[in-house]
Amino acid sequence: MDVETLRAEFPITRHYNFLDHAAIAPLSRRAADAMRRYIEQAEQHAYVLGGLYQEAKRIRSQAAKLINAHPDEVTFVKNTSEGISFVARGLRFSHGDNIVTAGCEFPANVFPWMTLQSAGVRIKMVPEDNGRVSAERLIEAIDARTRVVAISAVQFASGYRVDLAALGEACQRKGVLLSVDAIQALGCVPIDVRAMNIDFLSADGHKWLLGPEGAGVFYVRRELLGHLQPTTVGWLCMKNPDQYCKYEFELRDDARRFDSGSYNLAGVFGLGGSLDMLLDLGVDQVWARVRELTNRLVAGLREKGYRVVSPREPGEESGIVSFVSDRHDHQRILEHLKTEHRTIIALREGRLRVSPHFYNRDEEIEQLLRHLP
Repeated sequence: MDVETLRAEFPITRHYNFLDHAAIAPLSRRAADAMRRYIEQAEQHAYVLGGLYQEAKRIRSQAAKLINAHPDEVTFVKNTSEGISFVARGLRFSHGDNIVTAGCEFPANVFPWMTLQSAGVRIKMVPEDNGRVSAERLIEAIDARTRVVAISAVQFASGYRVDLAALGEACQRKGVLLSVDAIQALGCVPIDVRAMNIDFLSADGHKWLLGPEGAGVFYVRRELLGHLQPTTVGWLCMKNPDQYCKYEFELRDDARRFDSGSYNLAGVFGLGGSLDMLLDLGVDQVWARVRELTNRLVAGLREKGYRVVSPREPGEESGIVSFVSDRHDHQRILEHLKTEHRTIIALREGRLRVSPHFYNRDEEIEQLLRHLP
């Protein structure tokens, strides 16, 4: 991977040492260029030239390729919460059913499930233990009334990466559905919905996918399409959407049954630009580079006396490294790095959090370590 050449894709590198891709990442140049192409056509030609939704179809195929799904199993969402809500509100639950999740999830993967509590559905939260919520502990929490295990592929505060293959195999064996919030993994860590037995997946594009906010992807396993009822219905989710006054209520047979209306095409085009870039690079290569950077960071943090919270055993590590100091004020560190050294990291749940991507230089990791007190 030619890091120096790739840095041309990210003009932000001229201004900052940006190490916060787990928050809101900078747009790649390809994403920005794709959005500009859309805007230029919309400004000068409106819909007359056509082809806009044909391009969206191609981008849907790219998203499916990224997760080893069929394009008919994938559609676009405006954010992660929307995709998770499709599942929480689209499945049929009975009083006494339960959802198993982690007690350290980002709220996007909690509140949609909490809406079911009024119908007597229980939320079972497995607490974090030394930065981990392992597949084994999630599996132990499954009982005869568990309908769904809802888990993040990577935890936002600790960076722990759950063993989705082991969890998916256990869920399939026990007759439980697996719903994955993939926003902290997709674009950085390889995800294979087939190999991992994932039933549902949702992720916005503005973190590791390096796309704009408000344009993400939703996956539903083909065999479950008929079991997941759309909660918002409009013209575009019907089999014959162009027959405007022929009101035949027939939902599409693919994931586009959740497309209630017109797309955020500017966002979808931007997402497509970054998907093209990531697929050209290869997610395996991206992950190898991110792992190299984070390993370098972890070693340096430990040398300086910081306690690394993020699990770093093989199969547990991710692009997120969270750490703490017993001697220094975290907020002051954050502000010092930003104002004095234009180095951008985050503070989450009382932990400093660093999340580099493939285009970051080794020198930027060393710079961060040098400027930490």
